Amino acid sequence: MDAETFKYLGAGIAMGMGAIGPGIGEGIVAGRALEAIGRNPEAADKITPLMFVTMAICESTGIYSLVIALIILFG
Repeated sequence: MDAETFKYLGAGIAMGMGAIGPGIGEGIVAGRALEAIGRNPEAADKITPLMFVTMAICESTGIYSLVIALIILFG
């Protein structure tokens, strides 16, 4: 196997491992936010923006893993 193969393998592992955490985290955030809205519908206007901000913070980890994968491939 040559170096090109290992680059693709490393980038795939970086993306795969880097996508697991944000996926689980965003699912938990969305589930808890919907539970809170279900218990207190009047608070939906306050909960929804906070949920989106929290999900964006969770997603930043996935974006970092994408950057690392691109660095592995093209660096």
